[in-house]
Amino acid sequence: MEWVLIAIVVLLVVWAVWTYNRLVTARNRYKNAFAQIDVQLTRRYDLIPNLVKVAERYMSHERDTLEAVIQARNQAMDSLKQVGGDPTNAEAVRKLSSSEQGLSGALGRLFALSENYPDLKANQNMMQLSEELTSTENRVAFARQGYNDAVMQYNILREMFPNTLIANNFGFRPAQLLEIEDPQKREPVEVNFS
Repeated sequence: MEWVLIAIVVLLVVWAVWTYNRLVTARNRYKNAFAQIDVQLTRRYDLIPNLVKVAERYMSHERDTLEAVIQARNQAMDSLKQVGGDPTNAEAVRKLSSSEQGLSGALGRLFALSENYPDLKANQNMMQLSEELTSTENRVAFARQGYNDAVMQYNILREMFPNTLIANNFGFRPAQLLEIEDPQKREPVEVNFS
């Protein structure tokens, strides 16, 4: 009888250590996935001042739009720094999502206005920067998908019973998905057959 009790205690300890290690592994995976987002967003933020510099030569009287892009970029950079310091901070991740939405909107307005300036659209630097920015946006989307997958796996692992007993007692907080909504993607597509 005594051996059975010892065996049960040993099994519980082994299970607790195994669960704790799985939670640590899952948390480190989503932190690493965020590091990939950090690299791509930093690249994006580095491209924006050059884009604005080229655009302001042609769009000098659109100063408000150009300043809005720079301000949105700076806010997004600050949010990224906060999350980079602690990707487990759900509020900082939500703030980054919001900042990225604001930046995407400001860039969208800049590109929409640039359509009114044929010389700007034809500028080789502007075309190259736009292409690099588009490429970087795709990389950000891919990295965000990897991050969100890692977050989902971590959250599922920490919420499953009996894993939740270990997670709650050892400070494994829920992770926040990084959702960057593009309002234009929510609008219905217009089809014109004329």
